[in-house]
Amino acid sequence: MPSSITSTTTAEPLSPAEVAALRSDFPALAQQVNGHPLVYLDSGATSQKPRSVLDAERDYYENRNSAVHRGAHTLAALATEDFEEARESIAAFVGASAEEIVWTSNATEGINLIAYAISNASLGRGGAAAERFRIGAGDEILVTELEHHANLIPWQELAARTGATLRFIPVDDDGSLRLDELDDLIGERTRVVAFTHVSNVLGTVSPVELLVARARAVGALVVLDACQSAPHLPLDVRALDVDFAVFSGHKMLAPTGIGVLYGRRDLLDALPPFLTGGSMITTVTMEKAEYLTAPLRFEAGTQRVSQAIALAAAVRYLDAIGMDRVAAHETLLGRRLTDGLAAIDGVRILGPVAGVERVGLASIDVPGIHSHDLGQFLDSRGIAVRVGHHCAQPLHRRLGVTSSTRASTYLYSTPDDVDAFLAGVADGIAFFGGPR
Repeated sequence: MPSSITSTTTAEPLSPAEVAALRSDFPALAQQVNGHPLVYLDSGATSQKPRSVLDAERDYYENRNSAVHRGAHTLAALATEDFEEARESIAAFVGASAEEIVWTSNATEGINLIAYAISNASLGRGGAAAERFRIGAGDEILVTELEHHANLIPWQELAARTGATLRFIPVDDDGSLRLDELDDLIGERTRVVAFTHVSNVLGTVSPVELLVARARAVGALVVLDACQSAPHLPLDVRALDVDFAVFSGHKMLAPTGIGVLYGRRDLLDALPPFLTGGSMITTVTMEKAEYLTAPLRFEAGTQRVSQAIALAAAVRYLDAIGMDRVAAHETLLGRRLTDGLAAIDGVRILGPVAGVERVGLASIDVPGIHSHDLGQFLDSRGIAVRVGHHCAQPLHRRLGVTSSTRASTYLYSTPDDVDAFLAGVADGIAFFGGPR
């Protein structure tokens, strides 16, 4: 739990005093980098971790470490109880049931799980129940030009394995989705529509309701990449009416090595498994195996027990603050970020700025100054940002750049952090001789 924040249902942004109290929960934020107090603006890549999350994982290893779903001894029972209670916590956090939550290593694994399971169904695996997932020549998979590689390459590979065609919703010159092209892109042969909830490059929020409605009209499956929304916005997968959703724990205060795949119960039970082995079976002979129902049929081998328990602790931390308040806090920081960047000569903010919903994230290009050079200048001042193509090369290429400098905020970020970044960008541009 946060040290001095109580649960609330209001959408008031966090006060400066509340943010200061929160920051004291994060040991990493107290350090200096290159002789300066750390200004951490790379939460879009990975978040820092509060002590309560670190303590939860350590407590498990010190007191209840054991293999789950296997032993009959006390430690095994306690570990299994904690493991399944963690599943229930994450399910409640996103508006699902525990049977609809599959543990993965990260969101990338979750998307690959769906894509490879569809491949298996397309090869005739899974029996009659899996027929609805069959994809072949003439069928289409639709993504967007906004996608992180993790929500693009698995679908490229699925198309290559099955003979399906991969199509995408393009963006215009400012990074807005060309929704006027939907009539030509979504049709009776569309089988999967996969898209990001929030762009990890632009920070903009996709029109989920519209895209889901169009997918539903043609009977297509909907896969939501929620990596940049689950940490920053209230997320209700049932209200969004998506079939599958994925997100990663390390972006939302939890350790690395834990991710979540949400899937509608009827779909998970019908999908053939992707990884096979121990712990996901009912009966095995030398000739064949029978599989458990979801979610255990997708969780072969030794599980991510400590990470799942720590993710549950992270969710409790976020719930104690209120995701509506986290979102309100980041909205203010996002406006401060984009307004400040817009006032600096030579800075191009990637993506639309005015009149769009976005999280506290912005990527910029300064002509003539490589993003890596600007990032290193900022690092010399203790300011941590992301540089490069952010695993979204097609989007950067469409916007006419090879890389960008990205600042991303979180619940522990402050206006002073944003101002330090803005000053650092302005000084960096001057240091390198201005934009060219």
